[in-house]
Amino acid sequence: MNLRQLAEQDLAVTLEDSVTGFGWPVTLTDPLGVSANLTGQSHDIGQTIDPDTGVPVSGRECAFVLRTSSIIAAGLQVPNGIPDTDARPWVVTFDSIGAEAFEFKVLDAERDRVLGTVTLVLGGWDG
Repeated sequence: MNLRQLAEQDLAVTLEDSVTGFGWPVTLTDPLGVSANLTGQSHDIGQTIDPDTGVPVSGRECAFVLRTSSIIAAGLQVPNGIPDTDARPWVVTFDSIGAEAFEFKVLDAERDRVLGTVTLVLGGWDG
């Protein structure tokens, strides 16, 4: 087994361990309504940088990182962002550390084909 294959297998611990690691449960739902419960890592940050001024401003930047092989094993395709607002998007649902539930649409899917992950860039969704 080469190092890339070993690194992908290690994602079971480094990305998905919800007992002693940073893994966090998430529900991923495709545009047809098929969903799967997965584990990955998220960030939900309340500050961003204004690109015109370089000054920090209030905003929301959210993303969730998932293991590609786990998505496929759950019977889903690897998500993609759907920019058309009339089409039903991929939807990601997870709780905050305080058990507040959030639902987001996938704006973009940044796939790392070497490591075997996909970072889902998230935006507001009112289902």
